Amino acid sequence: MSVNPEDPRVIRTRQLFVQAFNDLVEKKRNLYSISVQDITKQAAVNRTTFYAHFQDKYDFLEYWMKEKFQMAIRDRLPEETRCSANNLRTLLQTLFEFLLRFQQCSTPGDKPFEAMLENVIHQDLHRLLLKRVNEMDIQGFSPEKLEAAALVISWGMFGTVLLWSRNPQDHSVETMFEEVVEVLSVNLAPFWEQTAS
Repeated sequence: MSVNPEDPRVIRTRQLFVQAFNDLVEKKRNLYSISVQDITKQAAVNRTTFYAHFQDKYDFLEYWMKEKFQMAIRDRLPEETRCSANNLRTLLQTLFEFLLRFQQCSTPGDKPFEAMLENVIHQDLHRLLLKRVNEMDIQGFSPEKLEAAALVISWGMFGTVLLWSRNPQDHSVETMFEEVVEVLSVNLAPFWEQTAS
């Protein structure tokens, strides 16, 4: 990639593409029918600029989903938020809401993108949890053990919420949320106890 993602001009240009895509999704109600040409026309930016930032539409969609997920988290949990039982509840609730909206907005034509976009969400959730867990001062936990903990927590949360979001009529969000919170609370008690002391 030939651009620096930290450059303010790059950030602004990418925000133009993201906003243009959001506007197109609002109009068209699906992802599959929106082309790179549609995005660049809506953003009033040429195709050459688009391809300087993204390899193709799939690369852009990964970036778009990551941005949407990170924004949803930032709205509820500021960047400096510490890892705690209450913050984990908030993160879980955000994940429930986000994946449910994602499933409700998906159309049959969007199926080819689902696995890729779900993978983006999980990877970002894992990255966030790993960062937070590494910030904790936990005696007797090596970096490898902390990484394993972040992986187990992220897969446990993501997998459960993803399966529920595909069939939300089977259990209410409140029931599923409380069940997952209970499991997390019991199994992560050593974390909270050590960081509280």
